[in-house]
Amino acid sequence: MVELGLFGTMRHWPLTDLSITTPRLELRYPSLEDLDELGDRAAEGVHDDGFMPFAVPWTEAEPEDRARATLQYQFRQWGAFSPAGWSVDFVVVFEGQVVGTQAVEATDFPVKREVATGSWLGRRFHGLGIGTEMRTAVLQFAFEGLGAEHAVTAAFEDNPASLAVTRKLGYREDGTQRDNRQGKPVTTLRFRLPRTDWRSTPTVKIHNLEPCLPLFGLS
Repeated sequence: MVELGLFGTMRHWPLTDLSITTPRLELRYPSLEDLDELGDRAAEGVHDDGFMPFAVPWTEAEPEDRARATLQYQFRQWGAFSPAGWSVDFVVVFEGQVVGTQAVEATDFPVKREVATGSWLGRRFHGLGIGTEMRTAVLQFAFEGLGAEHAVTAAFEDNPASLAVTRKLGYREDGTQRDNRQGKPVTTLRFRLPRTDWRSTPTVKIHNLEPCLPLFGLS
C-alpha cells in the first residue's frame, strides 16, 4: 500500500493505490503532496483571461484562494465517496509533474452503469495532446475496468478545446441545455459515448483496481 505521510498505510482505503498509465501519463489517486502540487497549477492559471469554461467560476479567485479551494474540493470528494455516488479525481502526471486533474464520477453506478467525466489542465500544459490522452485513460478505466455502458460529458458551446477532445473520441451529440454562466445565458452541448462505440486501448493500463471494486459497489 502507498505510504501517505502521517496517515501511514491506507489498508482500509485501497483507492490510494489506484492508478492508470498511458504512454506519456500517469493518472493516480492523489497523495497530499500531489494535491499541494495540483494547487500550484490552479494558482498558476487554468485558462485564458476573459474566458470561463466552468459553470462554477472558481478560477476567478485570487491564486492562493484557487490553490486552497482545489484542495478543499478534493477533500470533500474523498469524504463523500460511496457506492451510491462517487467521484475519482485523479491527478495527471506528465514528465514528473502534476499538470492537472481528470475526474470520473457516477451516481447509482451498479444500476445505471453510466459515468460522467470532467477535467482541467494547467494553462502552460495546453496544446500538448494531454487532454485527449487523459480522457482516453479514464474512459478505458470506466468501460474496461468498471464495466460502464455509457459515458457522458458536456461543455459550453464556446469551448472548442474541450469539444475537440470529445468529438475526437467518438461521442455522439446528446442534446443541449441553457445554463447560467456568470449571470448570462449560455448554451451547453451534451455528449454520450456508448460502450458499443468504444475501442479498447491496450496502451492504457489500469493498476490495483480489484481491491477497490467493493467501494464502487461492485464485486
